[in-house]
Amino acid sequence: MPQLDTSTWLTMILSMFLVLFIIFQLKISKHNFYHNPELVTTKAPKQNTPWETKWTKIYLPLSLPL
Repeated sequence: MPQLDTSTWLTMILSMFLVLFIIFQLKISKHNFYHNPELVTTKAPKQNTPWETKWTKIYLPLSLPL
């Protein structure tokens, strides 16, 4: 039974990592990234609720006259 020759494995693994690194670098370099993104402020519309326009007074039970 022949033995497995492992002398070239290191070369193959290192070359595989090198090729994968180059492929990923090329893929990443093709993306367009924004250089200086700016924040856009969005203003929510003011909704008037009925209790904001009326004056209301809350009577506590302890503040009622005896």
